[in-house]
Amino acid sequence: MSLAAKGNILVTGGAGFIGSAIVWALNKRGHDNLIVCDRLCDDERWANLVPLKFADYIDADDLMRGISQKSDFLGDISNVFHLGACSDTTESDADYLVANNFEYTKELARWSLSNHSRFLYASSAATYGDGSAGMDDRQEDLSVYRPLNMYAYSKQLFDCYAQRNGFSKSIIGLKYFNVFGPNEDHKGDMRSVVNKAFHQIVDNGRVNLFKSYHDGYADGRQERDFLYVKDAVEMTLHLADQPLAGGLFNIGSGVANTWIDLVNAIFAALSREPNIDFVDMPEGLREKYQYHTCADISRLREQGYKAQVQPLAESVADYVKVYLAGGKRLGDEC
Repeated sequence: MSLAAKGNILVTGGAGFIGSAIVWALNKRGHDNLIVCDRLCDDERWANLVPLKFADYIDADDLMRGISQKSDFLGDISNVFHLGACSDTTESDADYLVANNFEYTKELARWSLSNHSRFLYASSAATYGDGSAGMDDRQEDLSVYRPLNMYAYSKQLFDCYAQRNGFSKSIIGLKYFNVFGPNEDHKGDMRSVVNKAFHQIVDNGRVNLFKSYHDGYADGRQERDFLYVKDAVEMTLHLADQPLAGGLFNIGSGVANTWIDLVNAIFAALSREPNIDFVDMPEGLREKYQYHTCADISRLREQGYKAQVQPLAESVADYVKVYLAGGKRLGDEC
């Protein structure tokens, strides 16, 4: 069911980083028939909603109680974007992650399918582990992947569950790579390096990067597929508009850049000379660290996505100049 279909659109995690960006992008397309679901907690994520347009807000726990008691309590829902999850890669409470990221997604997916709603959910490139088994969104045997932390495993659990139960091709799993951009301030330590480095540079003129503990990578030459959130949501909405698309899709730039490339772009956006310190990586992270990620987005391209991904330097400049230095959130610029 495409976004052109009648019915409301449910966005879970809608006050969060990618979720609020989805709401923003839908607003730009003329959609305000949105139901935003989240847990606002005690941080500032509520402020992401202020410039955005939506029909209703529902607490995440109330949503789950509602769908367990009455399947049509939200009315006609044509599309569900399930972006709500605990995304803290250092979270150690496995029971909490299973309940919040796996069980919740199971229930919402089954409810969506029973109500003939298009269901898209956030998986993660973290499910690929250290990359030794590849990062292939065409891989049928998902058990070959070995996630390196409990967050990634909670995402892997649902990917495998959907496949085993025969409905993975009827929904869309979004394997987001390293997404950065506005509306992530509330994420604390889970903010992107762009956000953290911007504040380090403004405060003391320097940036800290982790040393490498891998012989094949010099300090700062570890590689990531960095993707601007504006590109991420365009890819997501494109897939939502493809009624025959299903399964897992890599959502990335298709280019691996180094951490040095990234921070140099931040310094350039601020018209400053690079000044980088390499610091020890915490011991608990060293065995769980990804040294290279790069998305093969050919499957996304086969679904007709033709837009060019914004180059890293341009994306960083937009984020830094308009949002971080400009003090804006998505929607404030409208």
